[in-house]
Amino acid sequence: MLLLGCMLALLLPPLTESITISLQPTDNITISIKRGITTPSPPCYICTPNCKESSLEIARGKKVDFTFNCKTPEMYFIMEINRTIDCSSGVCPLNVSLQPSNLNFLNRTFIWNISTSKNNGLVLGFSTPWLRQIHPSSLCSELVSFKVSTYVRDSSYNIGTFCRNGTITRIKVQEKGVIALSLPWNVNIKDPGFSITNRSSIKRLSIIESTFRQETLVTLLSANYPSPFPYNEQMTWKFILPENHAATVQFLNYTLPMCVKKEENVLYYLPKSTLLKLTDKQPANILGNFNLSLQNCEVDKQIIGHPGLTLNFSITVQKNPGYTLYPLDLTKEKGLVVRIRKRSFGRTFSPVCLICKEKNVCEADLVIEGGKYYKISFLCDNLKNLVATAEKQIECWNLATCNISNMPLTIPESFIDFPVQLESFTWKLIAPEHISTEIVSKSMFLQQNVSDKPCNTTAVGFTYDIFSCTNKAEFKLGTFCPNGSIEKIQMRDNVTIILNTPRIGNPQKLLTHDLNVSFVSFIKEECIFTMSPKTDDTIYIQTPNWDPGLPDYVSISWGINLPTKRTGRLKFGKEKMDISCETNHANIYIKELKDDGPGIVRREDQQLPGFLDMYSAFWVNISNCKPLTGTKKLKLQLSVTFNEISPVLKIILIAACSAVGVVLAVIAAICCIKKKKKQIESPVGIYNANVNTQAPRRQAFFKKGRKSNESHIYAVIDDNMVYGHLLPETNGTDPEVDVYRPFEGPMGDAPPVPPINFPNGRTKEDVQDGSIKEDIKDGSTNTDIMEEPLALSMKDNEIYMFTHSISRQPVEDEDTSLAYMDDLRMGTMSSV
Repeated sequence: MLLLGCMLALLLPPLTESITISLQPTDNITISIKRGITTPSPPCYICTPNCKESSLEIARGKKVDFTFNCKTPEMYFIMEINRTIDCSSGVCPLNVSLQPSNLNFLNRTFIWNISTSKNNGLVLGFSTPWLRQIHPSSLCSELVSFKVSTYVRDSSYNIGTFCRNGTITRIKVQEKGVIALSLPWNVNIKDPGFSITNRSSIKRLSIIESTFRQETLVTLLSANYPSPFPYNEQMTWKFILPENHAATVQFLNYTLPMCVKKEENVLYYLPKSTLLKLTDKQPANILGNFNLSLQNCEVDKQIIGHPGLTLNFSITVQKNPGYTLYPLDLTKEKGLVVRIRKRSFGRTFSPVCLICKEKNVCEADLVIEGGKYYKISFLCDNLKNLVATAEKQIECWNLATCNISNMPLTIPESFIDFPVQLESFTWKLIAPEHISTEIVSKSMFLQQNVSDKPCNTTAVGFTYDIFSCTNKAEFKLGTFCPNGSIEKIQMRDNVTIILNTPRIGNPQKLLTHDLNVSFVSFIKEECIFTMSPKTDDTIYIQTPNWDPGLPDYVSISWGINLPTKRTGRLKFGKEKMDISCETNHANIYIKELKDDGPGIVRREDQQLPGFLDMYSAFWVNISNCKPLTGTKKLKLQLSVTFNEISPVLKIILIAACSAVGVVLAVIAAICCIKKKKKQIESPVGIYNANVNTQAPRRQAFFKKGRKSNESHIYAVIDDNMVYGHLLPETNGTDPEVDVYRPFEGPMGDAPPVPPINFPNGRTKEDVQDGSIKEDIKDGSTNTDIMEEPLALSMKDNEIYMFTHSISRQPVEDEDTSLAYMDDLRMGTMSSV
């Protein structure tokens, strides 16, 4: 019995309470209950009393009892309550009520069909909180919405879909109007919140009135949106503004019709009439009430698929801050583009800040060009919400004609007092491949922003981001700020310099900006830094493009001068370069300027020096390889610490200078003797047989001399014959005598590093394109295909030119004269 009872409970549908709807003959109301959704097998039906009905119609004067065979009929059924109101024979009712009032068991829509005489208009007045227009496909947050429609030539057109809590106070339509109020099943309201009156003809499709009480941003749509606006029709928006407020109209989106007669346009009454096209700039900074009308043209109905006329626009109403003009003088800045816009806060900003370059030409994002003088005004309550950016392009296609040398990168002075912050200023230096760029800072010198010594942006007021740019790639040299040691930067390719300012900063600090640029002859390295420290503070250096790593095959050099009476200690941040090369090798080359040796060279697989003490200006060069795919990129940090020269070192340097002085004195004496001898007639050598000219020697090693050769015996020996090989050819003029001077001036423009040479006349770009590959067979590298550039430079060095050692064996009958000893050191000298 228990099992049978459970089965019957499952098979028999649950019955809800009975519902009774009774309509009076005078109500002019018709109620329809129908399905809101369609399902393959409807689980719910209307019982009247048979539970088979899927819809129900209740006309006026009828009384119907019904129920549903499910517990949640609101999920499957909706109700429409249609009421007809005829205003053609008299005055329409001022207020509208919801009848019947006990229909809150389904989602329902109350529809009022209102008609009047053909020459009259209808006014739908809404009580507070008024209405706000939305897209027809959108939903209101509380699911309570209004829809207003009208008829034109027996065709229905949607004026708009609206939610509560907005600015729309009245909607006027011509002759016929339909208003629908949609309510969810669980919301019960007593007052629909609008009234109906009939008025004189409005002679257009509709008029929408909006009343603003405070600063507001609203969005409005043309009738029938997103379908085309009715052809040859007009609709109007009337805007009522509070005192001391201004309005700005912005067209967000629109489509244009294919006109056969007339043209589509918008007409403003401000209060003077202003006719504009939809493609024109719309007016801003409108003071007081105004009207905006949209006029459609006559279109060809046979054209299928054309979007027709649609319009989506916004109106911003905000307090009028006063018409203050701010000068922006860009007359001397040809090629400059300035953009003033709102900061990005990640949310909708209301009210919108607007920038005006003329009284009624205002935009939220204003772009102006250099070469003109502007007077800028703002419609914004807080100018700190705006920022300005500027970009200038400087080109040089021929060094002989462009004549750009030490040209200052200037910032217009009017930006200093401008109320909007200059967020960034960009200079783009563009030149062909055979011209390079030079950046010089004479007064402030630059400091690289590194982790060991970051830039204090607030204190210095701005920073620079410098990029090397080509048609194929771009990499960032780094971030730099004032008060450093970098005097000059030479770059092979195009350059982009971006000056950035902090949000909280003093614009007056921009006056200390001091960068000059020049277009110079082509350099082979990507970048050369010249550093001249002004103080004894440690300087820190890191390779460019720090976060991603140094690009493949890039070569960078740093030329570092030492402060007066200081030595420098160079340190590396790592023990090795910590990369694995696929093609070529990565090299570090360190060379003192006064040192004639080959310098110090380290490859990527070799240990870097712990530290190096430098006693004169020096170069550091880093040449990158192509790392193995998927491995680390080259990233290296260096530092140079300056110390005073120790007393012991001073003594050594004084002794060295004294020795150099003695040598110079000998050379000067030789020069004087030579000059004196030129004034005397050359003497004649006289043979003297009694003079013993044989020098003492060790018989064990020199058994045979030049006894029979008397050509070396003279009564008088000319000094030029003995010391001539020490003197340069002067062509009768006095020889120049070199004098030692410590290094005090700038170093040469080119670092002492040979360019990278690739086989068969290829270039670095060929290697990057993959046209040259290293052949590796049996674990050995074919050096005929690829040889390291630094190895090539060392192979030609004089230190490596000796192919065999000098013999030290005894020589029979060896000449022990002075000339023979000179031969070993200086080269063979002919005797007379």
